[in-house]
Amino acid sequence: MAKNYDNLAKTIIQDIGGKDNVNSVVHCATRLRFKLKDEKKANDDALKDTDGVVTVVKAGGQYQVVIGNEVADVYDAVLKEVGFPGGGQVPDDDGADDDSSFIDKAVALISGIFTDILAPLSAGGIIKGLVVMCASLGWLSKTSGAYQILYAIGDSIFFFLPVFLGFTAARRFHMNQFIGAAIGATLTYPSMVALASSKTILSTLFKGTAFASEVHTTFFGIPVITMNYSSTVLPVIFTVWFASIIEHWAKKWIPTVVQMFLVPVVTMIIALPVAFIVIGPVMTWVGDAIGAVMQGIYNFSPIVAGILMGALWQVLVIFGVHWGIVAVTTADLAALGYDPILALSCMVCYAQVGIVLAMIKQTKDKKLKETATGAFFSGLFGVTEPAIYGVTLPRRIPFILSCIGGAISGAVIGAFHSVLYMLPSMGIFAIPAYVNPKGGSMTPVIGVVIAGVVAFVSGFILQLLFGKKSVDADYNKKQAQKVAEAANEATEVANNPIVAASEDEKLNSSTKLVSPLNGDVKPLSEIKDEVFSSGAMGQGAAIEPSEGVLYAPADGKIALVFPTGHAVGINTTDGAEVLMHIGMDTVNLQGKGFKTLVQKGQEVKAGDPLVEFNIKEIKAAGYEVATPVVVTNSKKYESINQVANGTVEVGQEILSLQGEDEKVKVSGQVQTN
Repeated sequence: MAKNYDNLAKTIIQDIGGKDNVNSVVHCATRLRFKLKDEKKANDDALKDTDGVVTVVKAGGQYQVVIGNEVADVYDAVLKEVGFPGGGQVPDDDGADDDSSFIDKAVALISGIFTDILAPLSAGGIIKGLVVMCASLGWLSKTSGAYQILYAIGDSIFFFLPVFLGFTAARRFHMNQFIGAAIGATLTYPSMVALASSKTILSTLFKGTAFASEVHTTFFGIPVITMNYSSTVLPVIFTVWFASIIEHWAKKWIPTVVQMFLVPVVTMIIALPVAFIVIGPVMTWVGDAIGAVMQGIYNFSPIVAGILMGALWQVLVIFGVHWGIVAVTTADLAALGYDPILALSCMVCYAQVGIVLAMIKQTKDKKLKETATGAFFSGLFGVTEPAIYGVTLPRRIPFILSCIGGAISGAVIGAFHSVLYMLPSMGIFAIPAYVNPKGGSMTPVIGVVIAGVVAFVSGFILQLLFGKKSVDADYNKKQAQKVAEAANEATEVANNPIVAASEDEKLNSSTKLVSPLNGDVKPLSEIKDEVFSSGAMGQGAAIEPSEGVLYAPADGKIALVFPTGHAVGINTTDGAEVLMHIGMDTVNLQGKGFKTLVQKGQEVKAGDPLVEFNIKEIKAAGYEVATPVVVTNSKKYESINQVANGTVEVGQEILSLQGEDEKVKVSGQVQTN
């Protein structure tokens, strides 16, 4: 049954400022692109928090609501709902801002290419890890049909990763996405993969150097250095980028009537041979060079090599040049029977896992928590692509910290002189590869286990100590924006009515306010905040609550509710403007421990519950819960007097506001007792 997007469309329309705020809307492969009359009327934060909306981007004069793969259906629902002037589908635009640094653009590009396939990557990692675990424990035979089928389910997205990346990269480079997928499919075509291990060697390029490469075939006489491109990243991304240039060029000179089939022909027949002849081999040589350098460093110091290998391994994986080290490992295993280089990196994944677990604990962003949870379980089995591309790399600092944790794990493995005796599996399942089949001490294997634990713990601690600010940077910015908007509103409520009272100015009628809390009442001057204790915000009293529920102090209408729930303003039916601020600096909790029960504009009666708050949780976070009850339009009263002391209950009178019907005037000044 088709999914109904009508409710999502209604929410989007409401939060962009309504139908009347829209000039037009189009959509690309992932986004609704609105041209709004006034972007200030759009509620960015509400949209970002909406299920079905990934985020909001403002660029190029457009208000872009990022939906994902279902954008076309949502677009149709939006047009159906209100009949906006639409314009169909347009090219996507996922590049970083022009003023972004090269590193920012590169990270944004790589993360963007992986964003759409994070879910299947994570699922594949978990399935593959579970299958490997079952085989390691003897629950499944590797020769059984069940093992082969389940392993294929888990491994398919990794083996054919270039196909998926070809599709998503084509979207980012603004070219035909199916040509991108075809490029990835060609790179992983079975006969091309088989050529990489062919025993037929036509020649060897750069023989006698570190870049010696066997040629197994030619392309019209041009030597082709074949390699296994399955599971690789950078070759397909660079090839699709090159192909996008060819495609755009071809569209300029090929007649429109034949573009549909000639443009793909020209694009693929030029780009793919270049990929096999140039792009792939270059990546191979880069990897070989790194492997040779690491071998030299290991010979100098295993610990230093471990630090470098552990720190750089994830970076090498991102750019797809780690295969050169894998090739060195294969050669070492054949010639020496063991390999010390790749051995240094096998526990790096647990630094990433520790980082992600800490981020799950730190984040208040529901969407990030869901993504990170899936990445965490995938990472436990050694598959960290979802964690890297979906969680840590986009935030940069956590990724850097994971590299530091990886360096520590590499140093431990180097210190124990642990080496591989076979090509390793993933994560914890790599440990058996360190066992010497000829017997001997198990100390190197124990060292690997220690390295994994150290990587996990160090990653977790590093993130807790140094990475917190980066976890919810966007989320905190959004919350700060909400608070700023509410604070501005509060300032207007508090300050606009407070003007110098003249002899002729009419005062409000006398009234009273009852206690909004159960607790102990005390003078406002005892509050440890100068803004309140000085009376700058107005006169009133303070209450140390004994129970975590704030109630209305009079009949009236809610004038403001802070998004964080820590403060509520009410305009009473008698004209008093009252601000109740639960605790000091509790805005920093960003809503944690608070639950608002009312909304702006709502009519309330004295004693109606307004906010629930957790006193223990607030105090545990290091904040006071003493609550000022302030009359922000104090100058509309002759005097404001605290009429209760000590323990008070909800509904008990605590403030007497004396107005124009009082017989005694006190020199135009506000007084409190």
